[in-house]
Amino acid sequence: MQRTVAAALLASGRSRIDNPSVCQDSRTALGLAQSLGATVLGNGEAVDMQGGLKPLGNTLDCGESGLSLRMFTPIAALTGKEMVLSASGSLRTRPVDMVELPLGKLGAACSTEGGLPPIRVRGPLRGGEADVDGSLSSQFLSGLLLALPRAEIPSRLRVIDLKSKPYVDLTLKILADFEVRVNHERYQVFEIPAPQEYRAGRFRIEGDWSSAAFLLVAGAVAGPLGVSGLDPASLQADRRILQVLEECGARLSWEENSLRVEPGSNRPFSFDASDCPDLVPPLVALACYGRGPSRIKGISRLTHKESDRSLSLCREFSKLGALIRLEEDWMVVGPARLSGGTVDSHGDHRMAMALAVAALGAAGEVTISGAECVAKSYPQFFADLKNRGADIHE
Repeated sequence: MQRTVAAALLASGRSRIDNPSVCQDSRTALGLAQSLGATVLGNGEAVDMQGGLKPLGNTLDCGESGLSLRMFTPIAALTGKEMVLSASGSLRTRPVDMVELPLGKLGAACSTEGGLPPIRVRGPLRGGEADVDGSLSSQFLSGLLLALPRAEIPSRLRVIDLKSKPYVDLTLKILADFEVRVNHERYQVFEIPAPQEYRAGRFRIEGDWSSAAFLLVAGAVAGPLGVSGLDPASLQADRRILQVLEECGARLSWEENSLRVEPGSNRPFSFDASDCPDLVPPLVALACYGRGPSRIKGISRLTHKESDRSLSLCREFSKLGALIRLEEDWMVVGPARLSGGTVDSHGDHRMAMALAVAALGAAGEVTISGAECVAKSYPQFFADLKNRGADIHE
């Protein structure tokens, strides 16, 4: 949704977005598009956007959306106006220093507060050549790929140690949907012809595998549960949750537009989450119910999330009786009979959802403080669980 909103902003015509996401992060992206000059109208079932870069002011409020902050920075540089991109909550402590040097090489002046938000940027973003560090996040690269087709001259990006390639594939698909061309050589060098025009049109937002992963694990722990609206051929990184569910023996079946999940043999699993770090929280919940220790790789990718997720997961799941230890870049989760207790979401939407899913099979009542943070990505999460029979009260 956020990528489509950014692309529709850059299109000169009117775009229609069907099946829009209504979560906090998506509303942030729509607000940024409006601040940058787009006209946005919505009725709940669709969003109509008239694109156009004509900033209404010089401040862009990115809230707690890390993707929006990193992605809209290069887009803001296209305006030629000095813009300040602010952040709130835990996003104020997440590093953004990777944006400064590349934007400078591409013609824009950019500065941060010691590598942290807010970001100050002034264009124009002319294009050219730059090196991009992809080791921490691919989000800034996605922003460059969206912005540079609108630059004055073609660009060539050399990307170092790129993580989360599936998210880059998702950005490339959105660009193709808007008839924008970008070429790459094994994700190491990206060639971006410019200037190009974004072609406005009608686009449908597919179901979110990141949010669905929690429901699918809930089905494997305490199901059966059906989840509709997912594309089995999606490029989203978190579609790989299916691979883990199959490995652990959950029973999966597609019925028309719905994926049904039932508990199975609860085999332990081993999974490399380096390219899909958002899967780690639901995988920890799943691993607690295995018949042996499960191993999850890629824990180093969790440090700069809404919380330090590896430490937060260990701390909060341990309060419920989970057996978790960290071994370099691995998290090992042993089987345990989870009990009730009070746990803290740390203001992290994925932590809150993972703890809730784990609680479905716990021996006692689990109280999650700060659970309202699920609004960031999935406002209806607790209502959906309750409607499927979970005993939930505020």
